[in-house]
Amino acid sequence: MKLCLIGYGNVGYGFVQVLWRHGPWLRERFGFAPQIVAVHDVRRGTVLAPEGLDLEALSRAWLENRDLGELGRGGKGLTAFTVIEESGADVVVELTPTDLRTGEPAAGHIRFALAAKKHVVTTNKGPVALYGKELLALAEENGVCFRFEGTVMAGTPLFSLAEFGLAAPVRRVRGILNGTTNFILTQMEAGKTYEEALREAQRLGYAETDPTADVEGLDALAKIVILANMVLGGDLRPNDVPCQGITGLSAPEVHRAPKEGYRWKLVAEAVRTEEGVWAKVGPERLPLSDPLAQVGGVLNALTLELDPLGAITVVGPGAGPEVTGHAVLADLLAIHRKQR
Repeated sequence: MKLCLIGYGNVGYGFVQVLWRHGPWLRERFGFAPQIVAVHDVRRGTVLAPEGLDLEALSRAWLENRDLGELGRGGKGLTAFTVIEESGADVVVELTPTDLRTGEPAAGHIRFALAAKKHVVTTNKGPVALYGKELLALAEENGVCFRFEGTVMAGTPLFSLAEFGLAAPVRRVRGILNGTTNFILTQMEAGKTYEEALREAQRLGYAETDPTADVEGLDALAKIVILANMVLGGDLRPNDVPCQGITGLSAPEVHRAPKEGYRWKLVAEAVRTEEGVWAKVGPERLPLSDPLAQVGGVLNALTLELDPLGAITVVGPGAGPEVTGHAVLADLLAIHRKQR
């Protein structure tokens, strides 16, 4: 399988590390030996290597912040579309930064690749939240796969579970889908102010310099829209979903809640009813008996309610370059199995 990476930031580097580490196991266990034949990144440059790139050299180039063109046939001014077209890749791995307002430029890259009859794997929430069903239809029309396991809970398998592991319809999903806010609330519960908890999250790399997408609930919003549409069969847009972050919570009430038998969490929820699918995001005061109330730190969790099985809760890491890289690998293995 020949791969073309569009975007080579933290997640791209994490994926290369995963591929490098697990190479022998993938060959032995699955007969799977993918090659990265092209990488395009707006900041780091472009390289085309039909024979396949050396993963150690590709990793070193990222660490040393070198121009990727030094690794093979480069090219100043090459666009992502040109690289997708000329790479000869079977699968385009779209890893550019997320834009939740327009989904671009990732949505354009994905449409172009699917129309060219190339499989696509992405970790980019924007295109899936905004155009997921359209992109799935385009993939089916062209006889290829469009997979996006890494868009929700990173490497913790949700979509593969829903696709292959559940033999009953999902009626409701409800969970903690943002590790940054979960970490901040855990710190506030321990006695820190919101500002102190946020600074600690930023120091540890859990929160960005501008934490708006996390603390205002926008990241969780994109993820619950994806789940609502792709798992529950909804047709929601982000603007359809009420969304509230954690900035309105006071440190004393978060700190006091466990003594009263509760715990504050930022909860994202979607439900399928006879009238359609609805969703919401907001802070909730959960009883300590709720499985979600036991999930602390940067962990994510999702409870799926099925008819007639009842509730299944999945807990795991929801962020991190290599964790998300494992989601990319899981999607590639799913495509590999289909082709065999």
